[in-house]
Amino acid sequence: MAALGQPAPAHTAFAEARFLQVLDRPLVVSGELSWLGGDRLQRRVEQPQKETATIADGEVTQQRDGRSPRHFSLKRAPQLQVLLDSFVALLSGDAARLQQAFEIRQHGDTGGAWTLTLVPRDARVAKTVASIRIDGYANASRCMHMQEADGDLAVDLLGPLAAQMPAAPTREALEALCRSAP
Repeated sequence: MAALGQPAPAHTAFAEARFLQVLDRPLVVSGELSWLGGDRLQRRVEQPQKETATIADGEVTQQRDGRSPRHFSLKRAPQLQVLLDSFVALLSGDAARLQQAFEIRQHGDTGGAWTLTLVPRDARVAKTVASIRIDGYANASRCMHMQEADGDLAVDLLGPLAAQMPAAPTREALEALCRSAP
């Protein structure tokens, strides 16, 4: 955990494919994720349309081009609280915070590849988010999979891997990318 820690602010490119049961194909967005220090995260989407979501001081603010900002309490979005806890704990190297919020399963190989599977401890949160799996190599996270309790799945390719998001991603293609050597 300590090796994953980074000083704030920390920024990384991302490309996300959301596989929703109600859609025939995944929604794909890309942009930049930022940890601004403390419990402050920002997600800037550049494609397909610009949008910024910021979590700070227990509040979420969403801003889309041409619209007024929307604010709501983080308590209304347990999946965002889970993301906040996991990102902040990983980026700050805070193993205690991660263990407080999640049951953690670790797996690694001698080649430097590793996987962390995080299962929310809070039963209320687990009704929304079943698990988060983070695949990495050495001291860098490469992919994050958020499995929702209803079967929906979001797969984020992180850092340099984000540029490799397929035009028409499938779960299988993303799994292969996440498990490939850098």
